[in-house]
Amino acid sequence: MTATPQRNSLLCPNCRRLVSRSAPSCPYCGLSRPGSVFKNNPLSRLVSDEEALFRLILGANITMFVLSLLVVPQGGALSPSSESLFVLGASGSMPVFAAGRWWTLISANYLHGGLLHIVFNMVALYNLAPLLIKEYGASRMVVIYTLSGIISFLVSAVAGVPLTIGASGAVCGLIGAALYFGKSRGGTYGRVVFSQLGSWMVGIFLFGFLVPGINNWGHGGGLVAGALVGYLLGYRERRQERFSHRLLAVACLVITGLALGWSVVNAVDYLLL
Repeated sequence: MTATPQRNSLLCPNCRRLVSRSAPSCPYCGLSRPGSVFKNNPLSRLVSDEEALFRLILGANITMFVLSLLVVPQGGALSPSSESLFVLGASGSMPVFAAGRWWTLISANYLHGGLLHIVFNMVALYNLAPLLIKEYGASRMVVIYTLSGIISFLVSAVAGVPLTIGASGAVCGLIGAALYFGKSRGGTYGRVVFSQLGSWMVGIFLFGFLVPGINNWGHGGGLVAGALVGYLLGYRERRQERFSHRLLAVACLVITGLALGWSVVNAVDYLLL
């Protein structure tokens, strides 16, 4: 007698409250047809699962790093070769403009040049993602991360950086969004966030100018993109997470999955030649 209501109920994909599967609209937030397959599917549920979403991004970075070590194993110790990185989707002016490989604007975010490179970026992601999820929500964090990474590599390509990889542009995007949040919110908490993340950003740029081979164009592009996307999407204290944000996050996950899938296809084709 008690099982039937459970089967006929679900969590609204927008406000996450229990509603009838057949309801024409959510009585709490007004979302139309909350029980439709379009609005209730594994992807839409994934972008509402903060922990699973973070694990997915982290796992994709680690998986692509391991794959890059295996495709052309002539690189140094735990450092993929340039050939392997190019096959899997390194970005820059050469792949994007000379070879027309526009999908690398996405795939390059998940490639790294060595163990220290990926460890540094993933530690930064591990520390930043909880703050962005808390203040923006999981869906908006994914959108900021994805779009910041794409824009950072587009800026790099336009600036003439021939070949570039790494999640640092997307990570700088998270910093940019956090800086916007801290400055916009104000108060003691906002000032602390702005001060701490500002120190991070100064350190990243100083490191970039002192150490050769660092893509400062990508870092700057990601920072500005993150702040802009954060402004356009809004943070939780000003604008609650909406279904449209989750829809954007699903789109980001889909295009990322397609780009990384194409990277794997390229690697298989290369190995079969």
